[in-house]
Amino acid sequence: MYASFAHELSVLTRIRPESSIPLMTSRVGCLKVTLFIVMASACSDSNGLGTATFTNSERTDTLYALIGTPVQTPSAYAIQGSRRVRTDTTSNFDFAFNIQGDGSHVFIPRAALGIDSTANVKPGLLASPSTFEAITEAPSNGYITDQVVPIAVGDRYVVRSRVTCNIGVPTYAKLEVVSLDDVARTVAFRILSDDNCGFKGLQPGLPDR
Repeated sequence: MYASFAHELSVLTRIRPESSIPLMTSRVGCLKVTLFIVMASACSDSNGLGTATFTNSERTDTLYALIGTPVQTPSAYAIQGSRRVRTDTTSNFDFAFNIQGDGSHVFIPRAALGIDSTANVKPGLLASPSTFEAITEAPSNGYITDQVVPIAVGDRYVVRSRVTCNIGVPTYAKLEVVSLDDVARTVAFRILSDDNCGFKGLQPGLPDR
């Protein structure tokens, strides 16, 4: 089902094929790392992490449905850098939003669209029963990566990105669905991303974990 859905979207030219897109230059929160030593340019703590350089801050963003909206509107999201993405210009994103034929609202992880589905670490979403403020650290596993994720107002998720760091790890975020508009075909959500490579802290300010 997901393969045919991805094909349909490609036919509609909402998603640019991966093979035609240059690699995105990652924002890097860590400096040079060796197997056993964190170089002197980054101070290490008890967890072996360098000093965080990007401050976590909350923002609110809006995405437009993949189908039924103008092609130039952003329908996808990249966790690192907290960026809305137009799917007709790049496939460098972590999840997209759509309103299905039955009217349900969904987030769609990258692999569920047939993009880079064989990657070892795939972007995904993990539902959380905690309040937005109580989500303080991202888990490593348990994310839905290869199927659509139904959403509703008030739902909260921890989100894992694709691998964008030069040390081979993803970045993380937390989000809460704020509103869904069936006329404008949009979703609005509050989100806080941790752009520091190797860190999983999801509280405002500089993370320490």
